[in-house]
Amino acid sequence: MIECGREILRHVQITDSREWLVTNGLGGYASGTITGKLASRYHGLLIAALEPPLGRTLLLSHFDEQVSYDGQSASGGNCLSGFRLAGSIPVWTFAISDALIEKRIWMRHEANTTLIRYTLARAAQPLSLTCRVFVNYRDSHLNTHRPDWQYNLTTAKSGVRFTAFPDAVPLHLCSDAATFTQAVEWHFDHFLSIEAGRGLDAYDDQLAIGSFVLTLNPGASVTFVASTEPITGIDGTGELHEREERDRMLLDQSGLRGEPDWIQQLVLAADQFLVRRPLPNQSDGMTVLAGYPWFSDWGRDTMIALPGLTLTTQRYDLAAAILRTFARYADHGMLPNRFPDAGQEPEYNTVDAGLWYFQAVGQYVTATGDLELLRELYPVLVDMIAWHVRGTRFGIHVDPIDGLLSAGEPDVQLTWMDVKIHTRYLPVTHLLEAESTRWLPAFIGLLQRFGVPTPNWVVTPRTGKQVEINALWYSALMWMASFAAQLGYDPTDYTQRADRVRSAFARFWNPSASCCCDVLDTPDGVADPTVRPNQILAVSLPHSPLSPAQQRQVVDVCARQLLTEYGLRSLPTDHPDYQGIYGGNLVMRDAAYHQGTIWSWLIGAFAEAHLRVYGDQELARSFLLPFKHHLMDHGLGSISEVFSGDAPHQPGGCLAQAWGVAEVLRAWRLFRSRV
Repeated sequence: MIECGREILRHVQITDSREWLVTNGLGGYASGTITGKLASRYHGLLIAALEPPLGRTLLLSHFDEQVSYDGQSASGGNCLSGFRLAGSIPVWTFAISDALIEKRIWMRHEANTTLIRYTLARAAQPLSLTCRVFVNYRDSHLNTHRPDWQYNLTTAKSGVRFTAFPDAVPLHLCSDAATFTQAVEWHFDHFLSIEAGRGLDAYDDQLAIGSFVLTLNPGASVTFVASTEPITGIDGTGELHEREERDRMLLDQSGLRGEPDWIQQLVLAADQFLVRRPLPNQSDGMTVLAGYPWFSDWGRDTMIALPGLTLTTQRYDLAAAILRTFARYADHGMLPNRFPDAGQEPEYNTVDAGLWYFQAVGQYVTATGDLELLRELYPVLVDMIAWHVRGTRFGIHVDPIDGLLSAGEPDVQLTWMDVKIHTRYLPVTHLLEAESTRWLPAFIGLLQRFGVPTPNWVVTPRTGKQVEINALWYSALMWMASFAAQLGYDPTDYTQRADRVRSAFARFWNPSASCCCDVLDTPDGVADPTVRPNQILAVSLPHSPLSPAQQRQVVDVCARQLLTEYGLRSLPTDHPDYQGIYGGNLVMRDAAYHQGTIWSWLIGAFAEAHLRVYGDQELARSFLLPFKHHLMDHGLGSISEVFSGDAPHQPGGCLAQAWGVAEVLRAWRLFRSRV
């Protein structure tokens, strides 16, 4: 149970770092801190996906509640006494004298519609509730500063229609019991503490448009509906039951009802990332949003997360829809790295999204036996292999000498360690050649503060033959041999190529460190022996190119040098480039992103690899257990994107990350047994 009372709610530093999230299956969402305070540009009661799954736009910012009861008055924040998650629905309790009010927020599935419901659960007499309404109209990534909207406000007894400017999408807001009174007032420079901590614009303007006022009798409820569509009627009780029934259906379908509460909570969290992506002449396109609140759908993240989000939860139809959707975007043997938020053409700057696609298809077919879909996708898979063999974008090609996959060009980041700090020109390029880059974030930040142009910086370039890319390449070839055999085709070409890769993969082995090098054949012609978590995939993937003894040594090295409660560090603590804190401004965060920061999604691969080499289910499962308590932190009921490498491993990045949730779920089901 995700629940807290005043023992947590009275501590501002804690409450500002705990956020709730509800979603609508289109990419839209509502989110905020557990006290209701707006602390981030991404907080609001209705952030609508106007071009699903993107175009996320803040329309309704928040309600400022005031209650009056038995001669006493208080703001909602002052009488807040508890917070909990009831399934996927956040629930607040407010106490004043002997009265207890419950507030719930949820979204209508596949609609840009938020519902806010108050119930007077306990009272000796009626209670007066006033909800002052604050609106906005902006891209969720931006802030509002003194806009010249020329807004239109149309009011009725039970609601209001607000249009920020003539071409804006209207906000419809109404109630089934309250009376609305118009009173327009700008509130400038609202401080956003989370954005300040991230070194970003920390002030936002909000427009108060009026208030809803009503009297609640004991046991009665009032429901408010905010939507981008006209509201024709409100059945608050029916809408709430529909949302609760959806939660029950998802848990029943998953087959995980008997698992611990926190695993069941992750089943509901998994649903938040599965969203519609309409395709030309096709309405059933599906995708995965990589993380809330700011990521769009990324090919790599989608394919890594697909097994845990859909196969573990037994939502096979959605898995098939996602695989079909991305097949439509295959181009030159590659899948999109990401779909930009502004609706431009997909970007293909990734070497591994397509390789993860083979893993997703293979696990889907293994789970379902669906050879019909395999036959449909097989020509796409054949073409993807062929493009890799003859060469495609960004220098991605099979080396004819050893059969390994090579990738990379100057100033391009292609693997999942993909940070590039964009600047204007290169006056300090030579400084990047220093032995340690530990000081660079602060230095670049200082230069930027004074307006000094600074260089493009690919923090982890990894050009050459990357260890996890070639583990994925080997596994993709093995899957293709299996697919060909299942469909009655000759698998010989794929088995021969796989055998060659397996033999050449021995080049990655670093006997002095008892583990794998991270990159071979780098631009300077040497191997990069840095101990990174990428090598764990050479053990955890269904087809490993390593010997059993080497697999065990990789697991042991990763356990000793990289493992934490929440995943694997991206760099050992004793490396000169290690950065133990993920935080600060954009440059500081990007510099630490893959230089010591812990990644939650890697815990699934590590736990699976550990099970493979040691065969102890309970021991492997124990690596997942710290996430039980993490669900009470940062994004409540979900799993954070990253954590600081240094203890106590402060969570950061996205408050809810698809592949983090997916990999914990997938690994848990893999180890499933009664204790």
